[in-house]
Amino acid sequence: MTSIRSSQQLGDAIRTARKQLVLTQPQLALAAGVGVRFVVELEAGKPTVRLAQVLRVIEALGGEFSLNGLPAAALAAEPKREGHDDGA
Repeated sequence: MTSIRSSQQLGDAIRTARKQLVLTQPQLALAAGVGVRFVVELEAGKPTVRLAQVLRVIEALGGEFSLNGLPAAALAAEPKREGHDDGA
């Protein structure tokens, strides 16, 4: 598991995983259903990327997102957000 504490570390981890899978940025973008520009900006560590798209990229690379260090009650008490649309 890789510890991520900044957008730059996330970008570096995504780039490393993509290269290990011998994928180009356009190939990863297609597999994740995002634009090539998004992958470029994500790998560059842009701090304002959309979480829903980041999760799709991580999934396309065969990974998963998990949170560590938060109180268990905070993770279990996921609020219901009626009418929320993430635009995906």
